[in-house]
Amino acid sequence: MTYLLALDQGTSSCRSIVFDPSGKLLAMAQKELTQIYPQPGWVEHDALEIWRLQLATAREALAQAGITAAQVKAVGITNQRETTLVWNRKTGRPIHNAIVWQDRRAEPTCAELRARGLAETIRSKTGLLVDAYFSGTKLKWILDHVPGARALAESGELAFGTMDSWLIWQLTEGRVHVTDVSNASRTMLFNVHRNQWDTELLAALDIPANLMPVAQPSASLFGEVAPALLGHAIPIGGVAGDQQSALFGQACFKAGMAKNTYGTGCFMLMHTGTSFQTSGNGLITTSAAQIAPTPAAARAALPLEGAPSGMPEFALEGSVFVGGAVVQWLRDGLQAIQSSAQVQGLAESVPDSGGVMVVPAFTGLGAPYWKPEARGSITGLTRGSTLAHIARASLESIAYQSAALLLAMGRDAASAGVATVSELRVDGGACVNDLLMQFQADLLGIPVVRPLVTETTALGAAYLAGLTTGVYQSTAELSDLWRAERRFIPTMERTRAQELMARWEHAVAQTVL
Repeated sequence: MTYLLALDQGTSSCRSIVFDPSGKLLAMAQKELTQIYPQPGWVEHDALEIWRLQLATAREALAQAGITAAQVKAVGITNQRETTLVWNRKTGRPIHNAIVWQDRRAEPTCAELRARGLAETIRSKTGLLVDAYFSGTKLKWILDHVPGARALAESGELAFGTMDSWLIWQLTEGRVHVTDVSNASRTMLFNVHRNQWDTELLAALDIPANLMPVAQPSASLFGEVAPALLGHAIPIGGVAGDQQSALFGQACFKAGMAKNTYGTGCFMLMHTGTSFQTSGNGLITTSAAQIAPTPAAARAALPLEGAPSGMPEFALEGSVFVGGAVVQWLRDGLQAIQSSAQVQGLAESVPDSGGVMVVPAFTGLGAPYWKPEARGSITGLTRGSTLAHIARASLESIAYQSAALLLAMGRDAASAGVATVSELRVDGGACVNDLLMQFQADLLGIPVVRPLVTETTALGAAYLAGLTTGVYQSTAELSDLWRAERRFIPTMERTRAQELMARWEHAVAQTVL
């Protein structure tokens, strides 16, 4: 039997999962990651801890599955995106903690870029809005604030990477410095039309080009795991940022196919094929996971200097800041429930929200609104309102925000001539809530489909690695492997759904005074 090992390096934990070729999950190991908060708005990780935990979970997952590294055909890597690290090429040690994607310290640099009139140039080349979320300004902060960093960078002694690059560097014992196009596209330094680092954008942020990793297709050969680490050399055949990996794991390979991940926040991506669509509705454009055009040639030799790039593929993306976190607020803030699992029962104890609307803008509103100044609100309260109504409205807020995202995507897709989304594939922790998924289908008026394997982020990385190493021959084969566990069919009248969305938008408008 041939197995695939997926390394899933996330924001809160490091996980490793063993899959068989059918996509069945055989074993999983997970270890929590320390969160470092040096000051308000700053978030960091210890990159050496990330490496130790990721290696430990890989070994543990293999042991749980009862297999050896020699039975693993390939390794795939998926990772928290935008988290930024710089390390010394000679010593292999970071010069600063990794700056996490949530970190806001680079906002002054973003304000400067906007003042210089570079926002439209950046958007046209990268598909991104100028924001401290992305890696480029974090990298500039490290070079400007770590003593001696800029001089070392200019002399070629430092390397930059997101967490995929860092793990590959460690797995190959410093022999390979690479990333994939999906992670590169989140740096604000990568021209997604040409699939290469952009010299104008590097110059705008005063970043030496020699810091940057080679950017490859997501399904290509990235190197080999050193034999001493797991007991046998294993090709690293797939890499993708977590959300693009989930899109791939959901078998959303064609324009017009979309997925939504219901986690602490929600991340919705719609594949747009080879069409680069600048959003007019508050979304960003990003590179989708891409396959090398000649996988056999890309597998030919090590070390790989860079696999050939195929035709760029894209996705529209929108992020909801507070998704499943609203359930944590019900538990820890309102103390309406003792455990998150109780929310569905409390919400189902009333037939509807009784007119109550909860807008969980605890840290502002993300796409498609982009209102950082917004704050949470509860509207529509009457003397008859109860905690059950607030719980139901809180759960429904996740669906309202996601519906607003998909409607925005639909408007962008229509203007680009991309097919309309006919179903929404879902994953993430909150997708197990049947009440939420049914309400989501009712608001959207299209089926919401929950897959048999919900670990789609790790599965996408495994699929990419399997494509590179011949476990799979095509994405058509992967589409055939994808299985639905349940389809939620809309039952609500469309006029009623439209009325509810209008009430939601009215509630959103009241969150900003």
